[in-house]
Amino acid sequence: MSKKLYVGGLSYDTTEDSLQTAFSEAGSVESAKIITDRMSGRSKGFGFVEMSSEEEAKKAIEMWNGKEFEGRTLTVNEARPMENRPPRRGGFGQGGDNRGNTW
Repeated sequence: MSKKLYVGGLSYDTTEDSLQTAFSEAGSVESAKIITDRMSGRSKGFGFVEMSSEEEAKKAIEMWNGKEFEGRTLTVNEARPMENRPPRRGGFGQGGDNRGNTW
């Protein structure tokens, strides 16, 4: 069964291809995704790598957590499910003020 890893501390210049190549040293990589800002398209400095097995995921954590990659020290651990967040209020184009009032 595949295992998803969180990878933090990425250089803004890191590509999904370079991330996949680096983690393939620990085993078979099913996917590598760098999270980007919706507005600018720029990397947010973190991403996710999905390894093919639990054993390969553990090896990747041992191999990369706290190690330097492209000039930055990585944080690598098992990804946690995304937490539900309350809807945003008064965002751009939605009206309202900082007290939740709408006009």
